[in-house]
Amino acid sequence: MYQDRVDAGRQLAVRLAAHCYGESVVLAIPRGGVVVAAPIAQRLKTRLEVLITRKIGHPANSEVAVGAVMPDGSTVIDPTAKSILSEEYLAAVAAKEYEEIKRRMTAYQGSSRTPEVAGRVAIIVDDGIATGYTIRAAVKWLRALKPGRIVIAVPVAPVCLVAELRTLVDDVICPSQPKRFMAVGMYYRDFSQTADEEVIALLDEVNGVLLR
Repeated sequence: MYQDRVDAGRQLAVRLAAHCYGESVVLAIPRGGVVVAAPIAQRLKTRLEVLITRKIGHPANSEVAVGAVMPDGSTVIDPTAKSILSEEYLAAVAAKEYEEIKRRMTAYQGSSRTPEVAGRVAIIVDDGIATGYTIRAAVKWLRALKPGRIVIAVPVAPVCLVAELRTLVDDVICPSQPKRFMAVGMYYRDFSQTADEEVIALLDEVNGVLLR
């Protein structure tokens, strides 16, 4: 059980620092992932970037993911969902989520620029993984940027999903891997919502130190 996202980030930072990955960049999935990632970027003395992917929810329950939208607008869709749900529905939701991606990119960093990861160790951070669609989309998009290595760092994820993710990336750091997984928020004492303003402030704080 983590006290909050900051506590989770500090615990991950200790583990990541022990690996001595070399030149790296931390890529956080907003919003909550940025709070977790900030202590990591500070510990590793590296830049903190945002990597925004958005879930495509099922029409009967938007919290149930059937796919995800990548930063460039392309999608990753569950094959079963693709055969059941209409193309019109999937396209409409994907378009809506892509607009939200662009809005957040502009709000957080002033533009939709692509992070510089070529040859570096790219560390993807979120506050937890439930279905894995957003993290898979992040990995797929990131590979095209040719990072030296890809590492996933999350406080909690189902043990079966961690095993799958290890086949997709170079390393997975995940201290809590329950067999009977509940919602991500159940593994935090404080899992309150993160506002855009907090994300912007953390990005400015972490990256501002590197410029001093």
